[in-house]
Amino acid sequence: MEETRVLSFEFFPPKSAAGKEKLRASWQRLAALKPAFFSVTYGAGGSTREGTLDTVLEIRKEGHEAAPHISCMAASREEVAAQLERYRSSGIRHIVALRGDLPSGLAAAGEFRHASDLVEFIRARTGDTFRIEVACYPEYHPQTRYAKDELVHFKRKVDAGANGAITQYFYNADAYFRFVDEARAFGIEVPIVPGVMPIGNFAQLARFSDTCGAEIPRWLRLKLEGFHDDTASIRALGLDVVSALCERLLAGGAPGLHFYTLNQAELAAEICRRLG
Repeated sequence: MEETRVLSFEFFPPKSAAGKEKLRASWQRLAALKPAFFSVTYGAGGSTREGTLDTVLEIRKEGHEAAPHISCMAASREEVAAQLERYRSSGIRHIVALRGDLPSGLAAAGEFRHASDLVEFIRARTGDTFRIEVACYPEYHPQTRYAKDELVHFKRKVDAGANGAITQYFYNADAYFRFVDEARAFGIEVPIVPGVMPIGNFAQLARFSDTCGAEIPRWLRLKLEGFHDDTASIRALGLDVVSALCERLLAGGAPGLHFYTLNQAELAAEICRRLG
């Protein structure tokens, strides 16, 4: 991979001692690939706030760049300000700012309606302290009614101060290239890094995709369904498909790759090995 391209890996905070050990082994293995950063997710309503920070600090302690996620759904300005101060005082200078999900059982969205409101607040509160990544959706967010709305929401986040964007995962490279072209025509100039989801468990992938609006092409869905519980065949096809997707993305000018690892190193590491 060219040096100018950004390689990054995403984890979620583990909930058990065994999960922590497994994650530590995963990020240590992926660290050998010299990624630009690791990112760590933030549960609905900040439910993993401490776990997110602890994981980021552990990774940073070993000399690697790590970016915590921060979401604003169901949060007050005071809570977000306190979290930003914790990140800043811990030496963190890179964050992923998201609207996030409303925790189950809560009806009120809090003091922020959109991710752009969060980005604007971060900039107003902390200036240029943080590099801010935001999310974007080549195949459209599940709540998007019209295609142009996706670009409008994305541009608001960039105009509010985002430095870069990471896409939702997808398996159709044309969707990404079309989205980037449309974003550039709309005046959005920040790097748009494709999010990549390796395929290891089809039932889990189908569940995620139905929730987040990522499309599994019909031919791929039928093939994966046809393997039933044959994990080896699912993984083998998944590695071929996702490696080819990544090759095409990089050949087409994508500024890097961001892997959704689900706290596992093996598939992402193998894809990167195939890419050289």
